[in-house]
Amino acid sequence: MRKFVFAATLALVASPALAQETPVAAASAAPEEAPICTDRPTRSNFACTVPEGKFQIESDLFNWARTNLPGGQVDTFLYTSPVVKYGVGPNTDLEVNWTPYVETRVRAGGAVGRLGGVGDVVLRVKQRFTNPDKPVQVAAIPYVKAPTARLGIGNGEWEGGLIVPVNISIPKGWTLTIVPQVDIVADVANPRARHAQYQQVVNLGKALTDRLTLYGELWTAQNFDPSGTIDQYSADFAFAYLVQPTLQLDIGGNFGLNQNTPDVQLYLGVSKRF
Repeated sequence: MRKFVFAATLALVASPALAQETPVAAASAAPEEAPICTDRPTRSNFACTVPEGKFQIESDLFNWARTNLPGGQVDTFLYTSPVVKYGVGPNTDLEVNWTPYVETRVRAGGAVGRLGGVGDVVLRVKQRFTNPDKPVQVAAIPYVKAPTARLGIGNGEWEGGLIVPVNISIPKGWTLTIVPQVDIVADVANPRARHAQYQQVVNLGKALTDRLTLYGELWTAQNFDPSGTIDQYSADFAFAYLVQPTLQLDIGGNFGLNQNTPDVQLYLGVSKRF
């Protein structure tokens, strides 16, 4: 059982954060009166920023992931995972993400082990480089992760990286989003050392109505740990529904395409601008 728990912990530490840091219903939303534009659902991000002087909260209501490993399985639950954003300029916002409680359940050989606690804190700054009326939107999102989670929930190390969302408007309600990301993460065997991880998202969104948007995407991550490169792949799908111009609901799922990736992750979410 101890060996299985250790293997499960390595799998979770090697995987990207389960909190959703992804897109929404419109590729550009700078004016205050524009519909809310978020970085959820899916794993993608949009170049849009929160209007200056406004707050925005984007959070999971339910988030569950399952990873099947030899001899057992790991279930991970996020009990909300809010991202709080504040617009500090016409093209800039500050963002804080923190999960109040994460629970991991490990099943192996008929035994069940549980581990729970607060998640890590992620601080981000989003800077948009293009005017909101342009068909191509580009932004940069540098971030840093503060290790507030206990070992097994997180890896106890400071990490960071850079995300560059590119949103391309296509006629008839389509949006193509390409999001390269480079992370600097701790080595598994020697946490004081660092190495690179590369992530890539290709996301296609389709506005089905004025309120409902469908998303499909492919995601990949290559973690170049010195002990061996870890490759991950998933196919992700989601719907976003605009209840009001400042309120959005979403539902989605991520489905692993190889053994290193959680087999399934399902979530419900809400986003609100104030």
